[in-house]
Amino acid sequence: MESNRVVTILGAGFIGRYIIKHLDKKGFRSIVLSRSPFSKNYILTQARTGYVDVLKFSQSEIKRSIEKSDYVINLIGILSPASNFFKIHSDLPDLISKLCAESKNVKKFIHVSAIGANKNSKSIYQQSKFSGEEKVLKNFNSSVIIRPSLVVGAEDGFTNLWGKLSIFPILPVVGSKFRFQPIFVNDLAKAIVNAIGIKGNEGKIIEIGGNKIISFGDMVKLILRIIGKKKLIVDIPLSLGKIAGSILQLLPGRPLLTKDQCLILGEKDNIVSGNYLTINDLKISPIDVESKMPEWLYRYRVGGAFAKV
Repeated sequence: MESNRVVTILGAGFIGRYIIKHLDKKGFRSIVLSRSPFSKNYILTQARTGYVDVLKFSQSEIKRSIEKSDYVINLIGILSPASNFFKIHSDLPDLISKLCAESKNVKKFIHVSAIGANKNSKSIYQQSKFSGEEKVLKNFNSSVIIRPSLVVGAEDGFTNLWGKLSIFPILPVVGSKFRFQPIFVNDLAKAIVNAIGIKGNEGKIIEIGGNKIISFGDMVKLILRIIGKKKLIVDIPLSLGKIAGSILQLLPGRPLLTKDQCLILGEKDNIVSGNYLTINDLKISPIDVESKMPEWLYRYRVGGAFAKV
């Protein structure tokens, strides 16, 4: 199907590449804005030749891209440092939604937030996510908020992290009883693309979760079972986790744990609440993530791809 419909995607990371594939299948052309466009050449292979452009992320480029787009998708989010949460999760969506409102072409803005977004949360991350949602819905009536639970896939930062940590004999887990509702990244991407075409969801919040709820501790156990390793899992109290997170977040590089993440683990489970629309309203039946995880976790088995299954 050929089309001149254009979608601007802010964020060229984990989820973005899957969205581009599904947009291409529906005939959309994609403009992808990235802070490091020259390191994102793989994005060009996710769609037919000429159907995706990767541009340098800047305020002027955001404005130009949105002006010639029919739809806009914001995927940008960070897990640290907390000092940048409001800048990235609130101020940036505020700018994007205002530009969408000024545009004569944009029909819908899809803003990806997170389950647990709450102005009363102790977590700055969740406060900033909620603030961004508020501004988006206020600025542009044709906005849709997508709140996913834990997103897993071959390039994710959760299952792969625990796969890497499996080299150690003991694995400390903070908040092992905290529950997720993992969603496979390809299902989330399809849901986001479907949200573009479905009518009547403007101004709505949609919570996206998979078909199973699992605790943090059981998720780690599942990863270990898939890669065929037996390790001692130690449940770390949140109070100690906060202390460890406060120290780890001061070290250079991406921290394994932050104090803010521990605050999230002490609040409500990261699962679909039942108070909003869900993935079913986007005509998606989520796949069982457990059936997909071996496809990328095999690399952490002893012997990797050559390990006996």
